[in-house]
Amino acid sequence: MDPISLDKPLKIDTRPIWLIVMDRTVRYQVLAGILLLTVIAYKLTPPAGLTAAGYHTLVLFGFTIFLWVSGLLPIAATALLSVVMLPLAGILPAKQTYSLFGNEAVFFILGAFILGAAMAGTGLSSRLARAMLVRFGSTPRRLALTVFLLAAGLSFCMSEHAVAAMLFPVVLEISASLGLKPGKSTYAKLLFMSIAWGCIIGGIATYLGGARAPLAVGMLREISGIDIDFFDWSMAAIMIVLPLLSIGFTLLLFFFPPDLAGVEDGLRVLNRKRLEVGKISYDEIITALVMVATISGWVFFGRQLGLAAIAILGTAVLFTFRVVSWQRIEEYVNWGIILMYGCSIALASALEKTGAALWLANKGLTTFPLTPFAIIALISLVSILLTECISNAAVIAILMPIGLSLASGLGIDPRVMTLSIALPAGLAYCLPMGTPATAIVFGSGFLKSRDMILPGVVVMGISWLLFLGSAWFVWPLLGLKI
Repeated sequence: MDPISLDKPLKIDTRPIWLIVMDRTVRYQVLAGILLLTVIAYKLTPPAGLTAAGYHTLVLFGFTIFLWVSGLLPIAATALLSVVMLPLAGILPAKQTYSLFGNEAVFFILGAFILGAAMAGTGLSSRLARAMLVRFGSTPRRLALTVFLLAAGLSFCMSEHAVAAMLFPVVLEISASLGLKPGKSTYAKLLFMSIAWGCIIGGIATYLGGARAPLAVGMLREISGIDIDFFDWSMAAIMIVLPLLSIGFTLLLFFFPPDLAGVEDGLRVLNRKRLEVGKISYDEIITALVMVATISGWVFFGRQLGLAAIAILGTAVLFTFRVVSWQRIEEYVNWGIILMYGCSIALASALEKTGAALWLANKGLTTFPLTPFAIIALISLVSILLTECISNAAVIAILMPIGLSLASGLGIDPRVMTLSIALPAGLAYCLPMGTPATAIVFGSGFLKSRDMILPGVVVMGISWLLFLGSAWFVWPLLGLKI
């Protein structure tokens, strides 16, 4: 007999067969139950003041939200199922439903993914990271600050989860060279948390830190015909980002004070890696030039040409000079997320066109008669709390249709409402599932849940107060009046 089988003897489940079957089919039971409830709800009479199409849209909306939150089906599968149901349920014509996947926001997101793939694939982002850390990280505090600011700065022009994934192995190298022990070194916790918080804070500064910004603006454009260009978004966000960079790193030092005297060993490892890579390559130069030109185009010509057009032109240049290959893009781009964005725009359009979003907004206005600023405060709080538990794209999909209808009823600038939902939706600090950046650093083994939750709650509260202060005092100076 195999000796391994003696170490791990066969375990026999002595429970009744029906109990075993029930235990092993819980997922299918929940799916069947929610499907049955959805069908029953679909057959009920719509509430007063709501059309049949609007009621059916709300039922489908609730079904989709449940699947997104529970994770019973993959995000992409849920998105495709929801979109297919819009014409099948008679909510929107098929042609109109599928045309919404051609929204400019979807192509902008695709272009941003390809640009990020070029920076990561050519090694340009890693080169920048190592050069900055070697140049500015001469002491433990300065090294941690450099990691923090580098994560934030790169998240200005790359997806924050890509930045976290790129910096993670670099910080892992530093930790190993310094002999930092998981669960014991507060300095290791400081370094990894600097990645997470830097990515989160920097990720809301521009359209490029995460796809939630172009998704929200795409839904704004689809529902109201109003736009927020690249420059206006950044100006509104930077008044929150700049103080958060200072406050955030101060909090990190308070919760994770450095417990070592020097970082020379870590810098030697980084410098050796940097020298091994050699001189900057042709592909890196082309990528750098394309990124500078693309971002400049977004800032100066985004309103006239469209963000998506500029992004796609930039990617066309990368393909022309063979900097990236389609095989590389297929590995890097999260196609499931792109499908989810197309689905979100389609659902938002259905909620608006059938009057369901307006009905929900009117119910909220009559139930809770709040001032416009109180509405902004409340919806931003809901957004920042929800994003700790579910995808920030799902938060946008849930809140944008309702928020824009509330804005219309109260006379709030719809751009203000869009920013009030999308900016807080990017500020998830507390839980590993809140954002890929926190999930990546949590996977290092150097952090426990409690290391993230308490500091996260503090900085989340400060972030929300900074948001409210910016909305009240700064945004009106930019023409964004509540």
